Amino acid sequence: MKTIVEKSDTEIKSDVLAELKYEPSVKVTDIGVLVKDGTVTLNGCASSYAEKWEAVRAAKRVAGVTAIADDITVKPWNLFVRTDADIATTAAHQIKWITSIPTGKVQITVSDGWITLDGELEWWFEKDEAERTVRALAGVKGVSNLIKIKPKLSASQIVSEIKCAFDRNSQLYDCEIEVEASGGKVTLRGTVYNYSEREEAVRVAWAAAGVSSVDDRLEIDWSDGMDD
Repeated sequence: MKTIVEKSDTEIKSDVLAELKYEPSVKVTDIGVLVKDGTVTLNGCASSYAEKWEAVRAAKRVAGVTAIADDITVKPWNLFVRTDADIATTAAHQIKWITSIPTGKVQITVSDGWITLDGELEWWFEKDEAERTVRALAGVKGVSNLIKIKPKLSASQIVSEIKCAFDRNSQLYDCEIEVEASGGKVTLRGTVYNYSEREEAVRVAWAAAGVSSVDDRLEIDWSDGMDD
């Protein structure tokens, strides 16, 4: 059964601010929140990319939020200002120590504190782990994850795997989500009832072996009625 969630922009703003304050890794006094028609704009500054990422993640957890515009600027404290060479070396070492990522499969470039990851892996969780690892490094202002996934299953097998995973999932089993695949490219269509379900659907799709991209065309409908 889905519960109807209808909030004014003022209520959403209040809840987002409360969630940011509740998140220990975010300094809420440095971040501003604007809301219009359910779309949340986050602005201000963060001392690290990890803090910026957590702020956006916190906003996504709030019921009633339909979209997020991330205008937060990363301004590292003087203590965390590092050269691109230092960041690149540290990032390479960190990824090398991750046993789940094949050695030599990820290339790293850094420009003005922004890390770009490239290469080819077999699983999305490997790609995600590489990004998660460098995201928290001191001095990092942002991460572009351009790592490609090499397909392992046929398109029909990928669709079948994802649909079965949706049916098993406690958040998604009663959602009407259509899954299409062309090679390793997956498209999701349909309606979910909150941002959390949308993120979970995308996560589940990415977790299938051989998925190289996920085109999220899911719509959030807070006003959909309850299931009988």
